[in-house]
Amino acid sequence: MAKRQPQRERILALLQGAEGFVSGEAICRELRITRGAVWKQIRILRDRGYSIEGIPSRGYRLRGVPDALHVLAADPGIRTDRIGGTILVKDVTESTNEDLWELGRQGADEGTVVIAERQLAGKGRMGRRWASPANRNLYMSVLLRPHFAPAEAAVVTLMAGVVLCETMQEVFHLRPRIKWPNDVLLEGMKTAGILAEMQAEQEDIHFLVLGIGVNLNMSRSMFPRDLRYPATSVRLALGRPVERLPFAKRLLERLDRGYERLLEDGSAPILEAWERYCAHPGEWLEVSTPGGSIRGRFRGLDPEGSMILEEPSGREERIRAGDVVRVYREETAP
Repeated sequence: MAKRQPQRERILALLQGAEGFVSGEAICRELRITRGAVWKQIRILRDRGYSIEGIPSRGYRLRGVPDALHVLAADPGIRTDRIGGTILVKDVTESTNEDLWELGRQGADEGTVVIAERQLAGKGRMGRRWASPANRNLYMSVLLRPHFAPAEAAVVTLMAGVVLCETMQEVFHLRPRIKWPNDVLLEGMKTAGILAEMQAEQEDIHFLVLGIGVNLNMSRSMFPRDLRYPATSVRLALGRPVERLPFAKRLLERLDRGYERLLEDGSAPILEAWERYCAHPGEWLEVSTPGGSIRGRFRGLDPEGSMILEEPSGREERIRAGDVVRVYREETAP
């Protein structure tokens, strides 16, 4: 599905692609709009933090960009094959997953991305709310159309968890871990989450919406008091604010490669990498499932990404859907 860029994004792309000034006349000619319309869009870009110099008879020159995710919509500058061909960035929305779900139903291309600076109804797993303050974090959803059975879709989520850890290590030099199935932790506290929703039939996936939320610059006071699991942000872990734009770009690039590896090589490399980042290898866990709570020792993942839990009786249970709610120390294990 082709989507025409808004005028200001096309103006920004022209300025970013130029070595010096771009005349107002050239912009008018390229976009087929009036000088008044050009000036209006330049003002909007300046209000968003872009440093744009304007000199009569010479035109406009881009001198600096903000740490604003709108840059991704105009000229992302990312090296990807499948993901990011279309990137839509919104100031505010109810939920990026809901927005992309509707685009998926309308036939949007695989790799379409929706990013928001703020979500009013961000969604976490199992119907929970995801706190989404404005201009602080990364709220992103990616549309995928994998050609495999719905039972294998869980591995896409595991792949995204691995990619998140790899990106956080590379960009921020942190040591993240994953709490099954898809919560990324720093120092034992939740920093990022993944929510995958798919439209499928018994044998085929029509499309899958992969939602990713990363707490980047939240302060302690921004977290809701009713969290089920302790949470933190990259800023709190590092003791300083971080730039969101370089992280978002690198995440999209790594996600593109991770998805390509999954399609080409299957789940085995992803599962191996996931277990290297596992936050609870061999630990006793309490897992909340749709059928009730189960306690047992974590024994790894099966080929479809389900948790293998060894109960105190020695019986192994495979859990496809659930949430780790407690990790026991050896001496207090059941």
